[in-house]
Amino acid sequence: MERLWSRAFISGKPPDETISSAVYQQLNMMHKWSDISMLVAARDTPHFSKAPARSDARLLQICVVAAGLYWSILYVAIGLEYELQLFGDGSIFSYSIAVEDSWVFHWHNIVNRVFVYLFSYVPAETYVEITKDPYGGIVIYGLLFFGAQLFGLIATWVIDRSTGQVFVTYACGSTACLCPLIFGFPTEVWMAHALFWPALALCHYAPRGIGGGVAVFVALLGLAFTHEGALIFVIAILATLLPRGSRDAAFMRAASAFLAVISIWALVKVMFPPDGYFAGVFDRAALHVFDLGILNCDLARLLFGTIAIYCLVCYLLSRLTPTRAPAYGVLLVTALLATYWLWFDHALHAQNRYYMRTVLLVVTPLLGALAAGYALRAENQLPRIIPILSRLMSTFATKVMARALVGALVLVALVHAVETLKFVAAWAHYKAAVRELAMGVGSDPALGDPQFVSSTRLNDNLYRLSWSSTTPFLSVLVAQEFAPSRLVLDKAANYFWITCQTATESELEQRAIPAAGRRLVRLHACLHR
Repeated sequence: MERLWSRAFISGKPPDETISSAVYQQLNMMHKWSDISMLVAARDTPHFSKAPARSDARLLQICVVAAGLYWSILYVAIGLEYELQLFGDGSIFSYSIAVEDSWVFHWHNIVNRVFVYLFSYVPAETYVEITKDPYGGIVIYGLLFFGAQLFGLIATWVIDRSTGQVFVTYACGSTACLCPLIFGFPTEVWMAHALFWPALALCHYAPRGIGGGVAVFVALLGLAFTHEGALIFVIAILATLLPRGSRDAAFMRAASAFLAVISIWALVKVMFPPDGYFAGVFDRAALHVFDLGILNCDLARLLFGTIAIYCLVCYLLSRLTPTRAPAYGVLLVTALLATYWLWFDHALHAQNRYYMRTVLLVVTPLLGALAAGYALRAENQLPRIIPILSRLMSTFATKVMARALVGALVLVALVHAVETLKFVAAWAHYKAAVRELAMGVGSDPALGDPQFVSSTRLNDNLYRLSWSSTTPFLSVLVAQEFAPSRLVLDKAANYFWITCQTATESELEQRAIPAAGRRLVRLHACLHR
């Protein structure tokens, strides 16, 4: 009987007349909602009838979901506690919110990312306009930005109707394994990742009718307007619907929405071009988005090395103790990592957080395609279309593979946790050092004014956290009551965010930040633009 029920859940139909329709429907509902802790892959393989395999698959999904939820909460807690919304480009973004000029300062140049502006900047800036509390506005900006992953997971959970909620599982895995690579740097790809998963689930399972069609259109429109690279995400979502058939209602609905979205996107791109100064900068930056050289960084090498050694250990030990090989592999690799961190590690994953956005742009849609593949397989659609892929996916449902993936998840989480702790600790020291320079009496008139001081006065370890183009804005934000005695500059800066006219107008307006800080920003802007 258990074998009959297994085949019934795979096919979506009662196996024969011995199981009544009413009983089958009840069993199917119980299976869907009670088995969220179990991977779809384990459910629809020959191993499904074996309790150990089912238990290991369930453990894997529990670990993945828990890791995603914990990280999504930690992003908010750590981000706000350490004020990571000020890191990198976050300094100019936070400053523009504090002076109520975020659109004029920058966002009119990147209208194709307007969803991020509407979601996290407009509420924060509105709060500043109403309360005249710049610090509160910066906190709201950080809360909304860092909370995007948590909001995305919640939305995916609400929308996902796949058996075992496979989209939620993969969304959690992506949030735990990929997002720490860029956590802290305010790239709009962060928001694209958060929106990708609910949009993917919605395109597959939105109800039929006008409401469902509008929901799909809005989701794809918002995703497309997070970042230019998010168009890859939109196309990937459309591709995951193809196995359902080109005449399937879900595919046709998403394809129609895509045509409308891409038309609007192109129209906005033409109607709202960036200023001449930024156009060239954006073009050069776009050429390096998919540069494989970004993988030649300390964290990437550490992650690759960790997984490679773990796989090798598991392979060697699998001949002696197949079921315990992953556990022994985790223990051995953890010991090696501890040795590395205690005696040999001098790296810091700081500036490269910006460049690792490329990994999210490439890997996220691949994970989305894999999730859709398992969801379609559970609906008995994928084997008919891609039988080879279906058989390959079965390998991930074995008992040994499930345990191995749990071990890999533990090691990746360990690496991310330690590297994040190192980053935020160093960032706290860096902010304190910049504050000391900003409130001090040291001066470097060679930079253009006696009220300027060079960030090169910082030691080399702290200088690794600097972001040359936004250091002046950071020095205002970390100063006591936003009124620095000196504007901290990086003489290596070759990119300047605002023009002299824009800075002058900002200085003359009544703003929540004291005029002294805005005057220093104007002096610097007028020297370069």
